[in-house]
Amino acid sequence: MKKSLLCIMTSCMTLPMMAHADSPYFSLKDGDGFKRFSVSAGWLHAMPQGNANPIKVNTAVAEGTQSKVGDISKKAVLDAAVKESNPFLYGAIGLLGDTIPGALTGTATVNGLSSWTSEGTGLTAKDVDTFGLMGNYYFTDNLSLEFKAGVPPKVEIEGKGQIYAPLTGKDSTPLGSIDLKKDIAITDLTKHSKAASATAWLPAAELHYQFGKSGVNKLRPYVGVGVMYAHFTHLKVDNGVKDDLIAAGHMIQNVLDGQAGAALDGKKSSANPVVKVEADDAWAPMATLGATYDFNDRWFGVGSVTYAPMSSDATITISDSNTNKQLVTAKTKIDIDPLITYVGVGYRF
Repeated sequence: MKKSLLCIMTSCMTLPMMAHADSPYFSLKDGDGFKRFSVSAGWLHAMPQGNANPIKVNTAVAEGTQSKVGDISKKAVLDAAVKESNPFLYGAIGLLGDTIPGALTGTATVNGLSSWTSEGTGLTAKDVDTFGLMGNYYFTDNLSLEFKAGVPPKVEIEGKGQIYAPLTGKDSTPLGSIDLKKDIAITDLTKHSKAASATAWLPAAELHYQFGKSGVNKLRPYVGVGVMYAHFTHLKVDNGVKDDLIAAGHMIQNVLDGQAGAALDGKKSSANPVVKVEADDAWAPMATLGATYDFNDRWFGVGSVTYAPMSSDATITISDSNTNKQLVTAKTKIDIDPLITYVGVGYRF
């Protein structure tokens, strides 16, 4: 994808040089009182406007999975057991010691962990600042093609809401059966300053129409439409969120290992969970309002505001590095929708 984009941009930049010298639009000579090329550099500030979208979670625990409970703390049993489904058994559990031996806990039928949507959660991008660089080729005094680039900024991604695993099921013991229902906390995204971070590469190309005339109007407004491309590298999950997700990986593996009690008690499993985050590349249309102010026929100041309705799909996976098996997959759409302001100084030649 990056190679294709580079080829497209290179072709566009070399087109004026390959065209016939007598062409009124593709000539390296000065036009009627205007310069063919300009470059500018300055400060670029991006303000994402998008809202968080719910996170969808899938795990390796299929509906109706049978898992032996094994040794488990009494507190974990009472927190998960539905008292009304078997008041006698619930009361009997309360009379036992702090740890209930596996001989009394039986087998749990686990539901609710295969897939669910965590409403009220999501990811949003924070504001970023970076150094911007713009280059224009003018077909006429009013019409130009601009290429936008900049130092790829590090974008911090903020988390919204708390993610819970909605466990339901039934525990069949030697003393009878009792229903299970518990929202198991996975991670509280709101308690972390950021959920993840990434480096964003955001090249863009835009066709501009500039009002006024060179040498006559110092202040010249312009409008532009074009396309922006986004590519993300160096994606990293925040250490606090990462620790929570690793614990979730252990919980899923414990259920798969027939250790449902260890899962409810939050114990480590036979797995070595690792966390990976990915974000898809994205294309988006863009529109710009801006203006230039000429200091002289070469130097000018420029300011603009650009909006691009852009989104990217993000995926977080928790895998067991011992077996390469995926334990948990979480997906969400990040609506970036940046409002980008730019202020710079340019030179025409």
